[in-house]
Amino acid sequence: MGLFSFLTKEIAIDLGTANTVIIHNDKVVVDEPSIVAIDRRTGKIIAVGKKAMMMHEKTHENIKTIRPLRDGVIADFHAAEFMIREMIKMISPKKTLFPPSLKMVVCIPSGITEVEERAVRDSAEQAGAKEVRLIHEPMAAAIGIGIDVLEPIGNMIIDLGGGTSEIAVIALGGIVCNKSIRVAGDEFNDDIGEYMRKQHNIHIGERTAERIKIEVGAALSEIDNPPPDYPVHGRDMLTGIPKEILVNYAEIAHALDKSISKIEAAVLNALEMTPPELSADIFRTGIYLAGGGSLLRGLDKRISLKTKLPVHIAEDPLRSVARGTGIALKNFDKFTFLIK
Repeated sequence: MGLFSFLTKEIAIDLGTANTVIIHNDKVVVDEPSIVAIDRRTGKIIAVGKKAMMMHEKTHENIKTIRPLRDGVIADFHAAEFMIREMIKMISPKKTLFPPSLKMVVCIPSGITEVEERAVRDSAEQAGAKEVRLIHEPMAAAIGIGIDVLEPIGNMIIDLGGGTSEIAVIALGGIVCNKSIRVAGDEFNDDIGEYMRKQHNIHIGERTAERIKIEVGAALSEIDNPPPDYPVHGRDMLTGIPKEILVNYAEIAHALDKSISKIEAAVLNALEMTPPELSADIFRTGIYLAGGGSLLRGLDKRISLKTKLPVHIAEDPLRSVARGTGIALKNFDKFTFLIK
């Protein structure tokens, strides 16, 4: 430890489309929705995270809410930079005479372009990072699950986030082949909203669609321990009057079927690209699911039926990527990479 090591703060950030998780000293210190609220008149940001989420879709014309990330990449540079800065402040709200220099590992989707990678790095640097390293999401998920990624054994990881689904085969500390598709939690919400409009003539918002997905979301129309029907409130499209309807898990399974089929096709595509020796390993080890999307009821069973392989869900799937990013922070040079 150097003389001025107390002036350096090491943090790991899982910069997600839906949620941003920050790890400091091996602990999750921030877990907030990736959203900011802006005052249109002054351009000032008035809320970040949970507070901004409470305002989402309930604002008047002077306030707008922005989700700075879309499909796993930064869509609004200014809002992303401010969001990262404010979330870092949440770690230690106390003002210090010498603000610490930040050493950061940020998690990114494996299928993004160099320009998108640079946008992540620039946002982190603008938010005060002196040193930024990046790590790919499937690699972070594998480390977070507890897989020894440095072994010469193939492991397949499916990380289902808010904006992207990442499918990767990992061996010897690197990604051998990967498939990244922009079909994930947000797409599921859109499917549910569209289904409600077409089948029930009811207009619902993004937040309600998310709630339906959590309460009665399913990947199969027949599952063990089905959840009870869920009352949905929205606006009747014919009369314009607010109304309530009951939905069950089988309806939602039907609504999500097309998007889940796309994920299945991507998994099969990734398996086709896998070298034969690694395929033999995957036959023995199976497929690992991480990310919030893996909590969808019956998804593991559906992928298992499609691939004829055992499918394991990570212990705490929502935070496995963040945990892996935190471990990568300790092994700074082993798992992460720089972009020039």
